[in-house]
Amino acid sequence: MMRKYVLAAACIMMAACSGRVDSSCIPEAGPQEIVRVEPLSWWTGMKTSLQLLVQGPEISAFDVAVSGTGLKVKEVHKADNPDFLFVDVEVSPKAAPGTYDLVFTRDGESFKYPYLIRERRQGSAARESFTTADMIYLIMPDRFARGEAAEGAYEDGSGHPWQPPFMLDKEDRTDPNARHGGNIQGMIDHLDYVADLGATAIWCTPLLINNQARGTYHGYAISDYYHTDPRYGDNAAYCAFVEACHAKGIKVIMDVVTNHCGTGHWWMDNPPFDDWYHVNDPYMQMNALFSVYMDPHVAKVDRERQESGWFVPSMPDMNLDNPFLLKYFQQWAVWWTEYANLDGLRVDTYPYNEPEPMSKWCKAVTDEYPNLNIVGECWDYSIPQVAYWQKDNPNKNGFNSNLPSVMDFPLEQAIHTALMEDEVFWNEGMTRVYTVLAQDFVYQDLSHMLTFFANHDHARTGDTFKEDPSRMKLALALLATVRGIPQLYYGDEMMFLERKDKPGSDGAKRIDFPGGWPEDTFSLFTAVGRASAPSMYAHAAELHDYARALFRWRRGCKAAKEGETLHFLSRKNVGPVNITDNTYSFFRYKDNDAVFVFINNALEPRTLDWDHYAEFVSGPVTGTDVVTGESVTLRNGLSVGPKSALIVEFTL
Repeated sequence: MMRKYVLAAACIMMAACSGRVDSSCIPEAGPQEIVRVEPLSWWTGMKTSLQLLVQGPEISAFDVAVSGTGLKVKEVHKADNPDFLFVDVEVSPKAAPGTYDLVFTRDGESFKYPYLIRERRQGSAARESFTTADMIYLIMPDRFARGEAAEGAYEDGSGHPWQPPFMLDKEDRTDPNARHGGNIQGMIDHLDYVADLGATAIWCTPLLINNQARGTYHGYAISDYYHTDPRYGDNAAYCAFVEACHAKGIKVIMDVVTNHCGTGHWWMDNPPFDDWYHVNDPYMQMNALFSVYMDPHVAKVDRERQESGWFVPSMPDMNLDNPFLLKYFQQWAVWWTEYANLDGLRVDTYPYNEPEPMSKWCKAVTDEYPNLNIVGECWDYSIPQVAYWQKDNPNKNGFNSNLPSVMDFPLEQAIHTALMEDEVFWNEGMTRVYTVLAQDFVYQDLSHMLTFFANHDHARTGDTFKEDPSRMKLALALLATVRGIPQLYYGDEMMFLERKDKPGSDGAKRIDFPGGWPEDTFSLFTAVGRASAPSMYAHAAELHDYARALFRWRRGCKAAKEGETLHFLSRKNVGPVNITDNTYSFFRYKDNDAVFVFINNALEPRTLDWDHYAEFVSGPVTGTDVVTGESVTLRNGLSVGPKSALIVEFTL
């Protein structure tokens, strides 16, 4: 061993004379010297600067250099913890792709760590993203489908993915809150179903390692930000999934979590800095009070609780005010976008993060990818408070989030409430949807609103609508035709319901997709399976075909994807009082393409007063019913059945 270090010292002395580091005779580091280096690799031609997190016992005592030409160590930063260094590395525009050695030296002792610089994809920085032209299909991978393990994947010989010894929570499909065994190959196996439905993008809940004893199937308690959970596959499997999606014209949106990690994360017992995450002793819950950021009367203690309180006891709150952590998360998002060739990002629990650092995070990512769309989960039902978080909103306090898109929670709430109201007076029923959309003047960019009526954090829509397929169809009709970027939660196209055997938890709502597991007795992925499904899925075939017709039509309709909106709310007289008739109608239009949508939420038929729409188009109009494909003449007296929608496309 001594001879190796003498040789290493000789190499370094020779390098000092030549101005370069010759690492040829320096031994490679073992795990006892370097535990990890992140990001795992980097690329030529990146705008984002590279800062390496290096972890190893007492690594802060070492000097750092890099071998070869094209890379240079600019600065080394010591952390509070001597087991960490943060190394700024300059990657020259002329640097050649290949493996470079990071050389660590202390008192004549040296070792090296190989670091890969990849060649960047041509046109990577200019990649396009998801837009109003897309329909996003939201999948929870653990509950979607299990594919046969690929050769070389983790196996225990039983046909089930092997549970590595270091993974704490186990698989049990009878337990709503345990792992159920869905994986990346399962999603790949059913991409034809997703594409045939009319979806052009997939958003998966997180696939990264979650290693805690209970309740990690959802993916939001991350234990390692750079590795796919082996129960789903590995990083190469995730890249294969993205490639398979792209081959079918489907974009991929990665769900990223910056506000919190899991208590099982590797850094929890040995963080780089004392303020890497918010130390919470005694435990302090966040207050879920997003108004603290725009409230002119807010108490400092309330804002601090929102920023530094933990999401739940199993999810520690990260401190983005630490500049090294912020840089870590900026690079992490860029790394996955570049490595996996992603098409967009969705940020979990966006307003729980510190606003100013997250604004810098968004800007760093979009500086690297100017066209990349990022949508934030801003779960608030106040329209001004949702608008506050969208990029370039004219906030009075001058704050700019740099976040391109926000999720339209006010519209989601209005749809659910309205469609369950049959007895209405002034502001109930479809007036609620009209009123929410009438406030679109508050938003900075309507083309960057993500619209939905359910996601993985909500009750199953089939339960909310009391298993009524007519209400589900109205929700689907609205989702396919209102402004914004539509997102459909897996199974809502067939009115999935909460598990009846073990109801009451989030896990019971996040049910397995029937047919996704080899042992399932029927499959809703196929037309045959939908037609012969058991009674709880009696409407699956009808609803699936309705959703399929809508979203496949939408792909080719310019007005539905890009059009302006002109909407109408009808009233009727009841004695001396004029009240809503529980209908809502609107036009979407672009150039000479137009769509008329009539939502009848009443329990009885309604007839069109076509003269009411004369300001948009006069006289009867003939077009195509987008669901049935039949010709329809829009005129006075045309009847629309109870709890049904009429959607007609025509040419102006």
